[in-house]
Amino acid sequence: MGRDPYVRRMDLVEVLPNRLHMLRFPIGQAYLWQDDGALTLIDAGNRESADAIEGAVRSLGLRPERLERIVLTHCHRDHVGAAAELAARRGARVLAHRLDAPVIRGERPVPEPVLLDWEVPLYAHGLTVSEAPPTPVDRELEDGDALGFGDGAYVVHAPGHTEGSIGVHLPRHGVLFTGDCVAAVGPVMLGVFNVDRARAIASFRRLAALRPATACFGHGDPLTVDTAAVLAKAVAETPA
Repeated sequence: MGRDPYVRRMDLVEVLPNRLHMLRFPIGQAYLWQDDGALTLIDAGNRESADAIEGAVRSLGLRPERLERIVLTHCHRDHVGAAAELAARRGARVLAHRLDAPVIRGERPVPEPVLLDWEVPLYAHGLTVSEAPPTPVDRELEDGDALGFGDGAYVVHAPGHTEGSIGVHLPRHGVLFTGDCVAAVGPVMLGVFNVDRARAIASFRRLAALRPATACFGHGDPLTVDTAAVLAKAVAETPA
């Protein structure tokens, strides 16, 4: 069976010098955070992206064996993809919210979104990414849990895209990872393919209220200029 065409390319983009890089795939992206050589991955790309991710780590002069944890923002295939393989290779712990953990483990099916008409073709395109394998979850997360990196990173439960979607907030660095609750493919906007649009909007509002200096999305380039104002404006313009 051939390799998934959606993981053959990956761009490595610096977001914060010596701290944060984006690993961008044709569909979706992951983020690499470093604390004095200790590494945390936020999401894990597509199923066959483990080699590309490790290559990116080495290109930064870092060691893949220093990968300590993989924090999954939610259960979708373009975010969970390589987590199982990377964890097995490097002994990293996989962390995910309690409500999405059974899906990530393969114990429950991936929840179907309630699609708006214009989302239907986009959703079909996303399904061309290979399914993620069942992935062990070493720690089930709850809202407010400390994550052990980034000088005080913690979980922000942000349901709506999936029941167990989370943001990851690093207040001392002004960084917020939104997962797919927020997107920036074009203008900053509510993420697509939600299981509960009303709850997703409430989560968008909660994340924007954190007023980060840097926002890192599941899809689209990170926002580093006027971030809090842009997020607030996007929330205000989101139709119910």
